[in-house]
Amino acid sequence: MFADLGAALASFGMPALAIIVFTMAVRLMLHPLARAAVRGEKAKAKLAPEIQKLQKKYGKDLMRLSEESQKVYKKNGVSMFAGMLPMLATMPFFMVMYQVVTTPNPLLAGTIFGVPLSAHFMSSFEWVFFALFGLLAAVAYFTVRWQQSRMAANPSPTPTPGFMNGLIKVLPFGTILVAAYLPLAAGLYLLTTTTWTIAERALLYRILS
Repeated sequence: MFADLGAALASFGMPALAIIVFTMAVRLMLHPLARAAVRGEKAKAKLAPEIQKLQKKYGKDLMRLSEESQKVYKKNGVSMFAGMLPMLATMPFFMVMYQVVTTPNPLLAGTIFGVPLSAHFMSSFEWVFFALFGLLAAVAYFTVRWQQSRMAANPSPTPTPGFMNGLIKVLPFGTILVAAYLPLAAGLYLLTTTTWTIAERALLYRILS
């Protein structure tokens, strides 16, 4: 199946562009789920003050805290897992894309600036990889900045552990390590989908009430 999909994309004549366009098409198709996820996250954020009061009142009684929190969410028509389920539903699509850009197929026979899409950084050290890493780093930087601004605007009812704050700052840059290990085609996919993600979420958080 993945080889057939790769062959279909390769038939467009510009495999690198086909990866970008196909990734954007998939993300556009999944946009309603992204909207649902952001709406859920914002709905939970509005209830944060009430949850914080419950934590102060029942902090030592976790069972009671959970029960009372569920009542607050249910009363306001918000799921405790709001924001998570819509995003989990997108995982199968991302798995398909990952397989297409890592499984040997006609798509990987294409090139970008003369470098095969099947090439790996550790075996070629082509300049295209360094350009890719730089762009991934830029996307990761803006992702961290946006996450920090959102956390500052909507502080969590419970303090975030120090190691989690550190993880939030470092994790987005993990795409560079992944791109260094996987074929160039996968790096191109990562760049496209991560750029779409931060742009989409920043826009949705601005326009959705």
